[in-house]
Amino acid sequence: MNLRNQKSEIRNPRVLIVDDELNICRSCVKILSKKSNYEVLYALNGYDALKMVQNDAFDVVITDLKMSALGGMEVLRRIKDAYPDTRVIVITGYATVSSSVEVMKLGAFDYLPKPFTPHELRAVVCQALAERETLLQNRELMDQEGRAKPVSHQLIGDSPEIRKVITMVRKVAPTDSTVLLCGESGTGKELVARAVYANSARKDQVFFAVDCGTLSDNLLESELFGYVKGAFTGAHKDKDGIFRLAHQGTVFLDEISNISLEVQGKLLRFLEEREFLPLGGTSVRKVDIRLIFATNKNLRDMVAEGSFREDFYYRIFVYPINLPLLRQRKTDILTIAYHFLRQFTRSMGKNISGFDDAAVRRLTEYDWPGNVRQLRNVVERAAILCENKQIVLRDIPLLDEMGKIEQLIEYVPKTNDELKRVKKEIRQKAVDHVEKNFVLNALVKNEWNVTQAAKNTGLQRTNFQKLMKKHGVRVQRPGA
Repeated sequence: MNLRNQKSEIRNPRVLIVDDELNICRSCVKILSKKSNYEVLYALNGYDALKMVQNDAFDVVITDLKMSALGGMEVLRRIKDAYPDTRVIVITGYATVSSSVEVMKLGAFDYLPKPFTPHELRAVVCQALAERETLLQNRELMDQEGRAKPVSHQLIGDSPEIRKVITMVRKVAPTDSTVLLCGESGTGKELVARAVYANSARKDQVFFAVDCGTLSDNLLESELFGYVKGAFTGAHKDKDGIFRLAHQGTVFLDEISNISLEVQGKLLRFLEEREFLPLGGTSVRKVDIRLIFATNKNLRDMVAEGSFREDFYYRIFVYPINLPLLRQRKTDILTIAYHFLRQFTRSMGKNISGFDDAAVRRLTEYDWPGNVRQLRNVVERAAILCENKQIVLRDIPLLDEMGKIEQLIEYVPKTNDELKRVKKEIRQKAVDHVEKNFVLNALVKNEWNVTQAAKNTGLQRTNFQKLMKKHGVRVQRPGA
């Protein structure tokens, strides 16, 4: 392993330009130095470039393909052999399909034909640096196997977005203030609620989590406030509600946007007085509990529509915490994935060290519409499918299709016609997902040879090609 390429200290990214035309070198240095913190140097031939790379670490090398002294192909080959962490971008004014295929096979990050714009050059360097950081992060996380600290009610990640959430949790947890968690489904609202609870003075008392979206108004009222004998048909004896049972503890009410205006009014009165009346009761009961609310909808818009009480909105809007989408904190994806992977490998009794580079690219390039919950499900499936020491590309499902299916499964239809439509759509997307997996798996196993893949799956080549066309699958080089 090349230790000098590891992140031992914080420094600016270093980029080396290699071209035998001085004006090209100077132009690239000017483009990359402007509006960036890159340290950019240049060499006028391949031999000088290799000496510079040998003497000091470079994150990215940009080399011309055709040079009089040691061409770019050889520069690429030697750098990838000696310093695999360095990303190499090949530029050329003589772009051909064969040359582009050859440099990509040798491990080039990208192939940039001349002339290119300043925006194109900056973009490809930015992408190369981002991939390098991701793969180094993957290696570090893999090396931590067996040394990771146990996690309890902890928010995973080190991105600015999640650090902001952690700071807000740290500030509000010791108080008794009402907290409102806002974020899409799967962003970890209950995890944040438990983090507030675990860092509060009430951590040794009970914690109740209630999903308001799954309970009818009557059932929600009886669960929260309890009831007395005879309050309704079937109420054969008194029953304490969650508020009474959670005295001195914490209650988390998730998806608060789904409750009716009437129940909102009762909760508002409880927030004001910290007392309630059980269903059918005549005696008011007073309790000491902390309330944490959560919503995946914009409550301000609901107030404007008249479906959410304005006074209740302002009463719970004491300390709002907005949870970021997973795609807004991409640097946390691998850290979270490894956290889940270690959980699943322990429970399954498997010995999986981590993810290979291709799997890492798929995980980090995906937009994760289902957020952390979807990532957890994907890692669990991958751990089940994995038959080696590392999770590889074939262990990870086609995420775009899975994301759409999971969103449909989470959706709650309001009419029978809507139920029929959603069921039909889920069936169709599930079939498409299986078909595409089938095609890709066959191609990967047969090194992207279409004829061989069709033969080994028992299909005519034309029918196999129809499935490829249907699902937009194109032949690519192995490992792409």
